[in-house]
This record gives sequence, structure tokens and C-alpha cells, in this order.
Amino acid sequence: MVTSDHMTMNGNGYIKMEDEYVWQHHRHDVKENQCSKSLVKHIKAPLPLVWSLVRRFDEPQKYKPFISRCIVEGDFQIGSLRQVNVKSGLPATTSTERLEVLDDEEHILRMRIVGGDHRLKNYSSVTTVHPEIIDGRPGTLVIESFVVDVPDGNTKDETCYFVEALIKCNLKSLADLSERLAVQDQTEPIDTI
Repeated sequence: MVTSDHMTMNGNGYIKMEDEYVWQHHRHDVKENQCSKSLVKHIKAPLPLVWSLVRRFDEPQKYKPFISRCIVEGDFQIGSLRQVNVKSGLPATTSTERLEVLDDEEHILRMRIVGGDHRLKNYSSVTTVHPEIIDGRPGTLVIESFVVDVPDGNTKDETCYFVEALIKCNLKSLADLSERLAVQDQTEPIDTI
């Protein structure tokens, strides 16, 4: 049972729901030369609306501000590859990414970067979306976690900081868009914006 402060009871007392979801879905096999982290965002918009944006592996530019264009090769399905063009200002121009999991019942999206002109080697991320109540209204808890190799010449802290900054920006943009649509009474899933 979720209470207003996002806590639940377990055998040892109260734990945060975020911790429970991270334990269930966001554990990565982190090697010596890698870093990993989970980030959490509470969004004042209903889960179906938020998930309809997150699940669009074929259109990440809907809410990810650093992506200018995305082309999916072949049919949109598990294993699909997308070619992403990155906006200027980042140390990359392209990224090739594979969809590994898209679970519409559990609201899980997992992707892996498999190529591109950037330094994010062996990058994998999991995004999960969970219902919650925020200020007495339907809201959404979004958790995104990642694991990535630490490039030569960088520290784990520097690498994590860079990736965290990108994810935080994406999650803020997702929240802004979702909350704006929710205020406009857009409560059904978004197919096209």
C-alpha cells in the first residue's frame, strides 16, 4: 500500500517505493571499469499519458531535447535498431541503439547503445513507470537507471555525472511535457503530438 510520502511496509519496517522498484527492475551487473546509477522523477500526470511518451522508442525526440532525429530500421519490435542524430553541443552526432525490452503491462523499456560516434561504450538503460498519487491526483513515478563503461582518461564520478546530467534533462523534459498535457486534460495515451 502506497502512502502519501511514497512509503510501503516490509518485514523490517517502512521502505521507499522507489527503492523497491529499483531492487526489482534496475539492478545492473556492474563491472570494475563501469559506473551505474538510478534516477527518480515524480511527474504530476497519469501513468498512461507518461508511458505513451516513454514507450516510443521510435520517437524519443518527443521529449528528449538532445535528439534531433530518429529513424528505426525495419519494423518496430524487440531487437529493432534506431539511428539517432544528436543536436550540436554534445560530444557526439550519432548513436545506434537497440530496443531490448518493451513491456506495456509492467511499463518497462530497456535499450542498449550498440554504435555511434560517442564515448558511451557498453551503455544500457532501463526505464520503468509506476503509478502513484501526488497531491491527491494520479501521478507517475519514473525511474531510469544505466550502466556504462568509464572511458579512458575519465573517472567513474565524471562519467556518472555526465550521463546523470543528460538523464535529468530528459526526465525534466518528460515531466514538463506530460504535466502540460495533463493540465490540458489530455488523459488518454498520446499517439501523436
